[in-house]
Amino acid sequence: MIKVHRPIPAEQIRLLIFDLDGTLIDSEQDLANSVNAMLRHFGRPELSTEIIDTYIGDGAPMLLRRALGDPDDGRYMHEALDFFLQYYREHKLDHTQLYPGMREALEAVRYADSDGVPVERKMAVLSNKPVGPSQKILEGLGVRELFVQVYGGNSFAAKKPDPIGANTLLQETGVQPGEAILIGDSEIDVLTARNAGMWSCGVTYGFRPETLKKAPPDVLIDSPAELPLIFRRDAAARIAEDAERDIL
Repeated sequence: MIKVHRPIPAEQIRLLIFDLDGTLIDSEQDLANSVNAMLRHFGRPELSTEIIDTYIGDGAPMLLRRALGDPDDGRYMHEALDFFLQYYREHKLDHTQLYPGMREALEAVRYADSDGVPVERKMAVLSNKPVGPSQKILEGLGVRELFVQVYGGNSFAAKKPDPIGANTLLQETGVQPGEAILIGDSEIDVLTARNAGMWSCGVTYGFRPETLKKAPPDVLIDSPAELPLIFRRDAAARIAEDAERDIL
């Protein structure tokens, strides 16, 4: 079900920026396996996938810092990160897949009708995952060509929710903040959108949907199949009417 906090001007949107893990791809098992491989390597007890899920979203260094209990030893952290990244590079596509219906949603949303007229929109990826694995995963899943740009957590001096990545994508595509929307599964993505002056869409099927309660997105969807609907003029009108009735 689509939930609306603030109706999006669908006909104005020219750029869609996607988070990666928990939004476009289900990488849960490969990330958990890589974290636990690192923990085993350093003689630490493994963690459940459910616990690791709560650590995802702020980039690899923070993921490992949380998994290791926030150690003070900088050299230890550096070695742990190196091991994790090497392992993950080799196993990043063992289980990782696009979420069901995502490929079709991406194709549809690029050309979603605006008042009956097909409108082509640009799409990009902005992740806190390192850019190398991000690009390789999208290439491996056969969707890299759908995005005009892919940026990762090491592409800029600061990660999301800092708006530097989002602002760079706006500049590169010649799009104004009010003409762009950021889609993601956590409050980090919503805050990034707010910091950049963009619209936001949250997804509940990802890793950290509970955090969206802290920072409600403009629109909330439960499945990839609902994404194109928020850009269809007829569907958007019905959504806006439902939102107004809920408020009243």
